[in-house]
Amino acid sequence: MGEDEREIGLDKASSEGDWGRGSDRHRTFLVVVDDTEEMAAALAFACRRARATDGRVALLRVIEPQGSQVFAFIDKLMSSEAWEEAEQLLQRMAAEVNRHSGHMPMLYVREGKPVDELLALVGEEPTISILVLAAGKGKDGPGPLVSACGAGLTNKLRVPVTIVPAGMTEEDIRRLA
Repeated sequence: MGEDEREIGLDKASSEGDWGRGSDRHRTFLVVVDDTEEMAAALAFACRRARATDGRVALLRVIEPQGSQVFAFIDKLMSSEAWEEAEQLLQRMAAEVNRHSGHMPMLYVREGKPVDELLALVGEEPTISILVLAAGKGKDGPGPLVSACGAGLTNKLRVPVTIVPAGMTEEDIRRLA
């Protein structure tokens, strides 16, 4: 793994066994962890589908680079803090995913543009089988990744995309998943 990506929270035994790379016995539902309200719906749906299909959830947190060369030291410090916060967030979410899906998730932290890092991870990780996103319902539209799907992102992915509608309730998700 390069300097701009890390895989965290996995021990070798649990990541290889029945969940080994390239295994098509189990589905892995990838959820992009961001700061939007709708991300919780995508996570709930992925957890329920994983439990129902004996699948697994993978969580991706993308840190967008600060990009100021003038203050490189400050940027490096901010980047380091962002990595630490991302890893802590994913570790907290892992317990919730385990409780709801029945399995510990795979955790990924990457730095870059979200669409680019999403494409790279799906291309590199053969166990990922479905991308789960949720549409936003605010004035900002459905969200950048859902919008990117409409603008051709799905043509670049090797996996199907499930978009959880903005208006779905927990009960709706429970019934469908």
